Amino acid sequence: MPQTVDIYMRHRQRHSSILVTRAWSVYIYHPMDQIIHSSSISSSVTMADNPQPHFLFITYPMQSHINPALHLAKHLATTTGATVTFSTTIFAHRRMFSSTTNSDKGFIDGLITYLPFSDGFDEEGYKRATMDPKEYFSLFRTNSKRNVSILLNDLATSGRPVKCIVYTLLLDWVVDIAGEHGIPSVLYWIQAATVFGTYYHFFHGFECLIKAHADDPSFPVCFPGLPPLQIRDLPSFLTDTEADGIYATILDSFRELFKILDGKQEKKMKKPKVLINTFQEWETVALASFSNEVEAIPVGHLPKEYTNSVVGCLFREDEKKYMEWLDTKEEGSVVYISFGSVSMMKKEQMEEIVKALKQSKRPYLWVVRKDNREEELLEIEEGEDGMVVEWCSQVRVLAHRAVGCFVTHCGWNSTLESLVCGVPMVGVPHWTDQAMNAKLVESFWGCGVRSEVDGVIKGEELVKCLEMVMGEGGKSVDIRRRAKMQKDKALEAVGEAGSSHLNLMALVRMFTE
Repeated sequence: MPQTVDIYMRHRQRHSSILVTRAWSVYIYHPMDQIIHSSSISSSVTMADNPQPHFLFITYPMQSHINPALHLAKHLATTTGATVTFSTTIFAHRRMFSSTTNSDKGFIDGLITYLPFSDGFDEEGYKRATMDPKEYFSLFRTNSKRNVSILLNDLATSGRPVKCIVYTLLLDWVVDIAGEHGIPSVLYWIQAATVFGTYYHFFHGFECLIKAHADDPSFPVCFPGLPPLQIRDLPSFLTDTEADGIYATILDSFRELFKILDGKQEKKMKKPKVLINTFQEWETVALASFSNEVEAIPVGHLPKEYTNSVVGCLFREDEKKYMEWLDTKEEGSVVYISFGSVSMMKKEQMEEIVKALKQSKRPYLWVVRKDNREEELLEIEEGEDGMVVEWCSQVRVLAHRAVGCFVTHCGWNSTLESLVCGVPMVGVPHWTDQAMNAKLVESFWGCGVRSEVDGVIKGEELVKCLEMVMGEGGKSVDIRRRAKMQKDKALEAVGEAGSSHLNLMALVRMFTE
């Protein structure tokens, strides 16, 4: 059964309550004790051999965090020649390298060194949790701080001192550890710049207004410099007034991140730097909306794995020959359906999708985790018109000429991958930043449509949306044209004279002695 190390958050009645499962343990782990080297890498490589700065990426153990962090780490190493170490928890690391011997040990593959740290939840992670979320995050923080500190010491004594720590969301404690070791740290914001701007303004004057109107989906919200929005477009952590422990805990973590950014600005009298997983050409307006307070560095990049498997996936790829199946389909004819690594589809939603697929008569590739399957799928998945898989390489699928539409929850990773592949979308957002991403897709970029009701899309509406994206009408043609425009902008940004490439090179120079 495919497993995930993701926390499955509660979202009112749309998601199951799944928190941390295993008892925690204090575990002191020395990742440098043993490192498995690929045949092409010498174990004697040190900073003396490579004058480029050493970046340590630390990421929260969720697929949606690991994916963008690992892509950026690889891109940084291959583009600039910087030394890069990638670190997540032991449990997630084991799943990334489950096919290797001693998969919880350090591993070198190409230009990246992978070194895990213990968060005290090494054996089972925290799936299907029953622990109070505040207690979990407290234990996660305590164990992780101790063992990341050991990791930094081990790297320094082995001749590979870290010059900069790049950390993702939910890891505000990394700043404390970095400070104790005298190492600069930079936040890598793995969501859209518009979402960053929304959180920034929420914590800087708009919190009371949003909370007061959280139950009015159509209430207009006008943040300085951002496009007009409604309450329904905002990240769910900001508007769920009935939020229990998990929502409050996550929002507190975001609040702490922005306090840290404010503190850096006050202490050094200069703007704090934040790497953002977007392209300057995509979100020029949003990036400008907080440019007086934060130096946002857009470092969007194109995944290299269009044809190769990805190191870093926490799921088992389905053995079905889905790429060969796609090869048999006409260009732009296939509907690709996937709701990401966290969302569990309700039986009602699955029934509506089945209904729409039968009615639309378009070939489809549908990703449904094994633990989320219903008997209704058995009837429809058979035959040459469609295929249902448990997991697949999404970038490879989206880059295939046969895919003409992506039915997605609009998580930022999926949205970004669809945009860089030029594939238009039907957005069915569920929670967190997905509604805002769907808003950007439909209203700002014009390269897709959004379901009328977030969370569950009816079969009739899905058929209509598919026709709007894949049909022959003028609006359909324009949607596809705009999707290709976003792809072209991304390609331009990663070129040698492009914004993302220049930003990465400047980042390395910043930490080069």
